[in-house]
Amino acid sequence: MARSEVHPIHRFESWQVWPGSYDNPPVDGNYPRPDTGALAVTSETAIASMGSCFAREIRKVLLRENYNYITEETHHPAAVHASAAWERTYNSFSMRQIFEYTFSDWQPHVRWWRTPQSRQIQDPYRRIILYPDEAAAETDFARHRTHSRNALTKAQVLILTLGLTEIWEDQRDGAVICLPSGPYYSEGGDMSAYRFRVSRYEENLANLERIHALMATHNPTCQLLMTVSPVHLWATFRRDCDVISASCNSKSTLRAVTDAFVAAHANVHYFPAYEMATIYRQLEGKRYFRSDSKENFHVNADTVEFIMTHFFRFYGH
Repeated sequence: MARSEVHPIHRFESWQVWPGSYDNPPVDGNYPRPDTGALAVTSETAIASMGSCFAREIRKVLLRENYNYITEETHHPAAVHASAAWERTYNSFSMRQIFEYTFSDWQPHVRWWRTPQSRQIQDPYRRIILYPDEAAAETDFARHRTHSRNALTKAQVLILTLGLTEIWEDQRDGAVICLPSGPYYSEGGDMSAYRFRVSRYEENLANLERIHALMATHNPTCQLLMTVSPVHLWATFRRDCDVISASCNSKSTLRAVTDAFVAAHANVHYFPAYEMATIYRQLEGKRYFRSDSKENFHVNADTVEFIMTHFFRFYGH
């Protein structure tokens, strides 16, 4: 007679089996992973990064630990989040635009906003960067492009942190603004050309492939290290679902995109910061959200330290 096995015998490594299940060892503070040895980082490795709020945390720790973290435009307030004054970059569209204006002649239909009341110049594509007039804006942006190119071409390792899939795009040319925010928005600037939508898997993957193609041309030896931010959405612009569901959709989509992107390129790697925060810390019985009421959607300091300790454990040599 045929025999059915509920649990057929397979041979797995410990990191292939859920921690603590059956006779597999429980969590012990060391996140399990395959020993691929595909990426090595030393204190001399030139590292650049960009992305969402969590990218800023990565930057802080790398600088604190005296790694060779690239810092361009240190005079600029927007450079505190990344290796140049890219500001916080929440979606892959905004990231792609950075690479395009750095390495090609990116010309959106609208380059600057003029605020209706204060008459300042606001950059729509970087989060609330203001200038007194258009001449100052153009001068600073030309300088920024040089710094951006320096950072991206010097990097031996580039860390990209993906945040969310919600975007606001110009319906005339598809350019994606950072957010409807700052004085242009609050003073009643015309937003009729912009539409909100949820971006999907295929287009986010296409953005990453475009970034990879530009880096392959201008810095072909650079290793890309992908992360998904464990910082959840503070709010959603969606009207069809709640903020928790919207946040999970963003993270799930970007995690799937990243998996496909990493599988397609030998010089692209994935660091599981998202999984460390949202799953492994829970298995340890530890809270990973901040406890203050203002920003309880951010990861707490202990979790940042846990993640970055594993960054050095995984890649440090």
